[in-house]
Amino acid sequence: MISYFQAIVLGLLQGFAELFPISSLGHSVLLPAVLKWPLDRSSDEFVAFLVLTHLATSLVLLAFFWRDWAYIVGGILRSLRLREISVDDTYARLGWLLVVSTVPAGILGLLFEEKLQRNFAAAGLIAVMLTFNGLVLLLVEVLRKPSEEGVHDDHKLAALSWRQAIGIGLAQCLALIPGFSRTGVTMAGGLVNGLSHENAVRYSFLLATPIIFAAAVLKVPDLFTNGAGSGVNQALVGALCAALTAYLSIRFLLRYFETKTLTPFAIYCALAGLIALAIVSV
Repeated sequence: MISYFQAIVLGLLQGFAELFPISSLGHSVLLPAVLKWPLDRSSDEFVAFLVLTHLATSLVLLAFFWRDWAYIVGGILRSLRLREISVDDTYARLGWLLVVSTVPAGILGLLFEEKLQRNFAAAGLIAVMLTFNGLVLLLVEVLRKPSEEGVHDDHKLAALSWRQAIGIGLAQCLALIPGFSRTGVTMAGGLVNGLSHENAVRYSFLLATPIIFAAAVLKVPDLFTNGAGSGVNQALVGALCAALTAYLSIRFLLRYFETKTLTPFAIYCALAGLIALAIVSV
């Protein structure tokens, strides 16, 4: 069973790493392996713990961007009422773009849930994927299209094509593999399609909310079944810690990406993955 100390450490780590482009699942699985904590990382209890901390993160995202979501939901409902997406209706189009980007990972997550969960115990594989995550982010910074940085513009998000939205959604599928960062790969998808770093991270954060929330709806009940209920209190403590660091992370990253790039995170992931691989392979 996960201890309260472990729950606090992993909760703080998850809220921080989920939104930074460094893979929260990768870190949440690798840290216990590196520290030799006797946890069954592929168990329903551990997975449900992780999902509850993810739920806390998604609720913080929802609260932080509540105005955006009010506009987006209103736009989607308006388009349904009119049976069309008006060209000048920014938030209706943005809402449906987010839906399109969510579908690929949602389908693959449901189809391969059990196989993906078994990867949570494969610390060596996850370390390798974390290294690849870093290399992908570095490559994107080299290949990305030039864009105007430091400009927050929802019109630019809504100007993405349906094909580009599908591409970002397919990139998000990589985050189903522990070691790949959802924030990182979705930002990468936005950058190669011409978004600035600031707009790419905004799209990533908006996109993260429904997919994380949906995963929680499916997996949180595991806390109360199959013997996993014994970890509910620890999971709640971890979720509170995750909410705290998630809020701080959002505030920091939105300002950071006004002028900065993914490069420092890419270098960190590549090095951290290699170091973790060396440790867990001993």
